[in-house]
Amino acid sequence: MAHYTPPLRDMQFVLHELLHVADEFKQLPRHAEIDADTINAVLEEGGKFAAEVLFPINISGDQEGCTLDPATHEVRPPSGFKEAYAKYVEGGWPALSADPEYGGQGLPIVLNQCFYEMLNSANQSWTMYPGLSHGAYECLKAHGTAEQKATYLPRLTSGEWTGTMCLTESHCGTDLGMLRTKAEPVAGAPEGTCRLTGQKIFISAGEHDMAPNIIHLVLARLPDAPVGSKGISLFVVPKFVVHADGSMGERNPIFCSALEHKMGIHGNATCQIDLDGAVGTLVGQPHKGLAAMFVMMNAARLGVGNQGLGLTEVAYQNAVVYAKDRLQMRSLSGPKAPDKPADPIIVHPDVRKMLLTARAYAEGGRALAIYIALLIDKELSSDDADERKECAELVALLTPIVKAFLTDNAWIATSHCMQVYGGHGYIKSAGMEQYVRDARINMIYEGTNTIQALDLLGRKVLGDNGARLKKFGRLIAEFVEDEGTSEAMQEFVNPLAELGDKVTKLTTELGMKAFANADEVGAAAVDYLRICGHLVFAYFWARMAKAALEKKDSGDPFYTAKLHTARFYFAKLLPETAGLIRSARAGVAPLMAMDEALF
Repeated sequence: MAHYTPPLRDMQFVLHELLHVADEFKQLPRHAEIDADTINAVLEEGGKFAAEVLFPINISGDQEGCTLDPATHEVRPPSGFKEAYAKYVEGGWPALSADPEYGGQGLPIVLNQCFYEMLNSANQSWTMYPGLSHGAYECLKAHGTAEQKATYLPRLTSGEWTGTMCLTESHCGTDLGMLRTKAEPVAGAPEGTCRLTGQKIFISAGEHDMAPNIIHLVLARLPDAPVGSKGISLFVVPKFVVHADGSMGERNPIFCSALEHKMGIHGNATCQIDLDGAVGTLVGQPHKGLAAMFVMMNAARLGVGNQGLGLTEVAYQNAVVYAKDRLQMRSLSGPKAPDKPADPIIVHPDVRKMLLTARAYAEGGRALAIYIALLIDKELSSDDADERKECAELVALLTPIVKAFLTDNAWIATSHCMQVYGGHGYIKSAGMEQYVRDARINMIYEGTNTIQALDLLGRKVLGDNGARLKKFGRLIAEFVEDEGTSEAMQEFVNPLAELGDKVTKLTTELGMKAFANADEVGAAAVDYLRICGHLVFAYFWARMAKAALEKKDSGDPFYTAKLHTARFYFAKLLPETAGLIRSARAGVAPLMAMDEALF
């Protein structure tokens, strides 16, 4: 039977022994009173909600899916989802890191990050309903008018209403400059009021009955819009029109016309949305909607990376239990359980390789995800303008890595964990095949992982001549210098330093090639992102190894396991970068030389 145990011990290790977040918070006036006990208590309760409320309805939600009533356009999520959402709201969880000005608790983003990892492990489909509300909240907070903020933010903060983002159209996915949805100003109405007409597809959590109102953020074109991405405006379009006093009025003509039949995340309502003159109000400046929406899109990209992390963790947990229990063949080096008819499969080297791969990717991903959440807290709350700028630049650099590297790793890890089960993993009753199906979407939506790679190499690295990459490189260089004389750290520091040098040389080489042919960026980008992902993981795994070495004589097996996993990562996973570097250097010619007619 599937199970999930919140990884509180490892979270506490990253929070308190690796990143020392309570000390960091003392430097931030907004969070100066947040101590380790508060953090641990919040996450313990959050873990209970994830494990006891959400996890039990994960498999059933996948099997039942969502139901659309074509006559009313209403969508009913799987059984138990609405009740779970009510408990989520009752517990005050939507307000965890929201601004107290709008009814939030004002706790650090770090806590929300850890909480949402557990929610994603327990039930990704359900978590997407409230998860998208966070992005809508951040977008309106950053770009909404005073009236829009007063109308929507308190209700998004409390969870009374939920939010979505409506970007994609059937003829344009990532290339939003091609979108056709129209926004016509309403004569005599307050400035910025328009009626929107068009169709959106692939809208996660686009329709449901879990909350009385859904706040859609919709990209559309005003009549005088320039062509392309510079002619896109952003509108807030509620499911039910909201009156000036905040009360809900008539049903707005923004409807779910169909549910997508998809590979995974069956419990989430992925909708085709029709707008037939739906009333919306402009968010931000005309024709500047894409920039405003990027607030939500970047939040979503970090959230999707977190989805991959959550699935990696829960798949690993279940595969370990199975591997310890399942008897199959004898160990090649002789029986390990002579009292049984066969040995448990965890004695076999390749089974261990699959399990340790998932574990290393989960624990490395957790360190990175919490680190970037801490950077965001410092970016938002530090009194030091230089520190805010530094953190913002590192967040920009690391966001595509979080989104793409963590979700690529989740696909690898969940596939490995299903493989551990053998034929039973392919059967629905074990629960493992759902994790594989759910993990696959995370590499696609919110900008495919190839788009993330192009963003990293083309915009975040070459676009500023490597300035942001050098900032992270300095962190690595300082760590290597500090630990370079420690004999115990050589097995971690040396490969980290070596890869850092290789990334510097590769970046320079690719930059020179790109001057001559921009397609060189497209040819190398995916390999490059994965190389950088490993560089970031190697940095955090080296730091985690240092923290574990300091406690290796404590008698706590946690530190022993952490060191073993670190050694596995450096020995078995980091070497992937050698082939990736060679592939990146191979250039564009092998990809573009063949004539299209020959395909």
